[in-house]
Amino acid sequence: MQPDASAIQHLFDRIAPLYDRLNDRLSFGTHRIWKQMAIAWSEAQPGDRVLDVCCGSGDLALLLAEVVGSTGTVVGADFSSAQLEVARRRSYQQLREVEWVPADALDLPFPDNHFDAATMGYGLRNLTDIPQGLRQLYRVLKPGAKVAILDMHRPQSAPMQAFQQWYLDTLVVPTAQRFQLKDEYAYIAPSLDRFPSGSVQVQLAESVGFAQVVHYPLMGGMMGVLVARKPHV
Repeated sequence: MQPDASAIQHLFDRIAPLYDRLNDRLSFGTHRIWKQMAIAWSEAQPGDRVLDVCCGSGDLALLLAEVVGSTGTVVGADFSSAQLEVARRRSYQQLREVEWVPADALDLPFPDNHFDAATMGYGLRNLTDIPQGLRQLYRVLKPGAKVAILDMHRPQSAPMQAFQQWYLDTLVVPTAQRFQLKDEYAYIAPSLDRFPSGSVQVQLAESVGFAQVVHYPLMGGMMGVLVARKPHV
């Protein structure tokens, strides 16, 4: 069963203090490469107004701030107050200007046709209503703008599925257990089982109005980036 939104919110509040450290350790730092790829696919440019939904501790938003520069605007939105507090501290330490906004990805508090580009990292899989999350992204993007959505997936091939499960069972959960976060990270496997495949994500994005939708599998299908453009009027 899909956990309710409040359960997911509490989960991300609990892991916030160690989220960055664990991500680096569990991905051997490669999550930073995947995030740079997502930003490139979003086609954010200097001077743009861009949105990072489910921003968590701020990785993508802070990288976007580098891209748009001093003439651009970055908004990082998340429903976890603890994650946003970590993000605020990081942006202060790095001297990067980002507007951090408490927000529900299923009901974004932004005007229609407002952003030049958008990203989402490891958020779509945790939404209780994925089509509604995609509708909200479509609504707030300007015509012609793109969104790039990075997330973990269940690979299609049996050998890669077996490898992924081994990785989760022998590395991810035991590592999280050492930080007293075993239950929180054990949540990953069932969330992957519920998450639509890349081809289904393409169909969902097209069904809410996006065009030029492509899903790019990474790491043998264990990761992927969904890229979609809002058509011009």
